[in-house]
Order: sequence, then structure tokens, then C-alpha cells
Amino acid sequence: MLWLTSACQPAPAIQQHETRPLMGTVVDLTLEGPDPARLKQALDDAYREMTRLSDMMNHYNPNSVVSAINHAAGQQPVAVPPELMQALKMARQVSDRSHGAFDITVGSLKGWRFNPANPAMPSQAEITAQLPKINYRDVILDEAAGTAFLKQPGMRMDLGGIAKLYILDAGMLVLKKHGIEHAMLNGGGDVVVNGTTQGRPWRVGIRDPHAPEKLLAAIEITRGIVASSGDYERYFIKNGQRYHHILDPRTGYPTQGLHGVTLVADSLEQVNGLGAAIMVLGAAKGKELIAQTPGLAGLLVDREGELWVSPGLEKRLRFFEQPGDSIPKPRNN
Repeated sequence: MLWLTSACQPAPAIQQHETRPLMGTVVDLTLEGPDPARLKQALDDAYREMTRLSDMMNHYNPNSVVSAINHAAGQQPVAVPPELMQALKMARQVSDRSHGAFDITVGSLKGWRFNPANPAMPSQAEITAQLPKINYRDVILDEAAGTAFLKQPGMRMDLGGIAKLYILDAGMLVLKKHGIEHAMLNGGGDVVVNGTTQGRPWRVGIRDPHAPEKLLAAIEITRGIVASSGDYERYFIKNGQRYHHILDPRTGYPTQGLHGVTLVADSLEQVNGLGAAIMVLGAAKGKELIAQTPGLAGLLVDREGELWVSPGLEKRLRFFEQPGDSIPKPRNN
């Protein structure tokens, strides 16, 4: 999750802000414009659209389309709305680019629960039995028929790594249709912005993965996306080891190596799903993936506290000095 800070400027004529629970987190909307009625209508319509998409793509919702696909695994294709087809195609593209490091069928792994008050983890035997069901190539998409099909019985898809940013971006599109030129949507680590706040760029704070209650840096942005992934949000500790919610589809266990990833891009297509993929791939291959993606910039923090920033991004960041900070000066090589 990211924190947001705002520049110290005079308050705009009208600013509308609201926070509502959505997608298992809270989603903050901040809008600016001259017409309060239009701002309120745009805000309500954006939340309505994001809720509709969340209900469609949430595998925890037994009535969602994704749940219907999971229930029909190995049996028959399921009709899917165009929005879900688009998200599934996007997931397939990220899986291809990352050679399977991102895989929505990681939802086939059962037994993990990352609630620190009531954690659970599957046995090695259970993971070994479930791993063959993880294969993004067995998600069969038929665009002409408008259907999706999981090839193997027992397969399950989990769109948690790609749906949230897709839904936030859809919310921003609703705002633009209402003529809202200045807005920020923030949902649990993913931020979509357009325009300015109080005449200045939006300032997005990036949390320190080693001390999530603190800000490591901030970036000013007038259009685009800042997305963060890390092992510090949903996790539990067992026998001195941290188990977090980003699972490696190759092993069935939480990723190792990177502690946090923050990506900055102009568009959804440049960034969606890549944070989870880089958490799986690790620093070296993650840097390569960032370099191979035009318009994408990134900040990586490993478990030893070493910080890497992609060329060009360091100049856009303001780093905060923290007493006793273990994060060294960033490198871009």
C-alpha cells in the first residue's frame, strides 16, 4: 500500500474526497473541479462501476463470473463479459512476457491463509499435489464465443494480481467521461492519477518495505499509475520465517528475495501484473523486465535492504532520510 501526501498549497475551490471499502481494501477517491454536483455524481458512478467489476472478478464471491469459471473447471466453458475477457487477455500477456512468473491459476493452491490472527499453510504434500494445476496455458479463451475455460478439473483462477489496477483504471475512465480532469484513485498499493491537485502535481508517497509505517520516497505525477507490491502487507510469521500472500507459481510458496517493488507508468498496459511477476522473478530478471518495457520505471528493495532505481526515475523521486535508516543510497546499474 502507498501513502499519499499533498503539496502545501492553498485549498482548491472545490475538492471532493471519499473512502469506501472495496476489493478487500479501501479505495480513496479525490476529485477536483468547479461543480460540486458533477463531482459527487462522478464519484458515485465511479464507485458503482468499480463495485460492479469487483463483483465480477472476485473469486471469493461465490456469485462472481470468476467463481463460475472455477466451478466449471474441466467441464465446460463459461460466458464472460467483455471487461473480464480483456482482463484475462491482459493476464495472459503478462504470463507470456514473464515466462509464467505471473499466473492467475496460482489460485489452484489451497490451504494458505495470511490472516496473522488465524494463519494457515498447506503441507508440502498438498502443495506438490496442487502444483500441476498451475498452468496459465490451460486457461482457454475463446474471444469469438466470448467464453473462458479452465482445462483441468480442480483448477482455480485468482485475479488478485491484476484485477485491482484494472478496476481502478476503469474508475478513472468513468470520471473522465463525466468531464473530471483532476482526480486520484488510491486502492491498497495501486494509485491512478490524472491532472493536478491545487494546481500542483499529485504527490504519491512510497512506503519503506522495511518500515511500512514510514515513507521511503515520494514522486510527483500528473498522469499515470504508481503501483506497489511487497511482502509486508498480508503475512504471518511461523518459526521465525515470514510467509506472505504473493505466491511463486513454480514452487507454491511465497516469493523470496525482493521485499518490495514499486512501478511507475503512463498506462495500465505498461504496468498491470508486472509487480507480482517481478516479486517472483527477483531483482536481476526484474530489472531486465523493466528495461524491456517502454515507458516503465521501477524501484526494487531486496530483503537485505539494498535499493535499486531504474535509470531516470531517481531524478523524479524525493527520498526521505530516516533516523537509523537501513536503506542505502539507490543504485541504477
